[in-house]
Amino acid sequence: MILVIGDIIVDEFIWGDVSRISPEAPVPVVNVDRIDRRLGGSANVVRNLHALNTRSAMFGLVGDDEAGQWVKTRLSELDSDNRGVVTKSNDRPTAIKTRIIARHQQVVRYDREWTQPAMPETQAKILSSLEAVLPESTATILSDYGKGVLTPDFIRQLIQRLHGAIIGVDPKPEHTDAYRGATFITPNLTEAAAMAGMQPRNDDANAEAIAKKLHAELELKYVLLTRSERGMTLYDGKQSHHIPTAARDVFDVTGAGDTVIAVFTACLARGDDPLSAAIIANRAAGVVVGKVGTATANWDEIESH
Repeated sequence: MILVIGDIIVDEFIWGDVSRISPEAPVPVVNVDRIDRRLGGSANVVRNLHALNTRSAMFGLVGDDEAGQWVKTRLSELDSDNRGVVTKSNDRPTAIKTRIIARHQQVVRYDREWTQPAMPETQAKILSSLEAVLPESTATILSDYGKGVLTPDFIRQLIQRLHGAIIGVDPKPEHTDAYRGATFITPNLTEAAAMAGMQPRNDDANAEAIAKKLHAELELKYVLLTRSERGMTLYDGKQSHHIPTAARDVFDVTGAGDTVIAVFTACLARGDDPLSAAIIANRAAGVVVGKVGTATANWDEIESH
């Protein structure tokens, strides 16, 4: 079982078509065909693990509202343990990101969320739930979307408690120091450069320098940088491996980082070496960016890509 801790978001998609411009303002008029929801943010990591037939447990925060209940129900449908999902009162609603998509292109996105740091008592509930499933876990993913669940102090507390286990972090630059002692991080190049206090140039030498600095300063085992059209760079403490992109078509990069950390962690947890895990994660990312919306990749899709 892989534990996922972080910021739960509901991804809402309004699908339609555009055939005219509004007479009221120079904006497209979208004729809505359908509306659907998907687990997003940290919960999208759970969706990706489910696509890999990997058991999970989700730890996070939702509001006492219809969307929050939907999150818990959907997690149960994915066979993910949701005991660690804390429900807060309506002063902190469930985070929802709504994307309007016409002809496979995102027209606009609007967010409804509360990003203040979670209260210590809420984090204590999460930690208590974590203790109950820890004996069954093979790895933990800290999915930091910067929405308040993973505060620096809580991150440090979690890493200290999980010491000796596989701990993967999808990071936010503002929390850089708190990730010290994790097993690995999976930032994109821009995030990694900000974390290292360097400028991103997206050439191999620059990516390697950034990865080495973060590896040393944060006492990590691995650094896996995602580099968009340049693929990925893995630094394993001894050498850098530059992995060319596996993307054939890029329609939507939404949630691709969730796929990368889910697949990389699942591979490490089953005993793969880090380079093999990174190559497989790179192929998985190539699959999901070829889909529209928050997508996942299963083993068959990854192997055939």
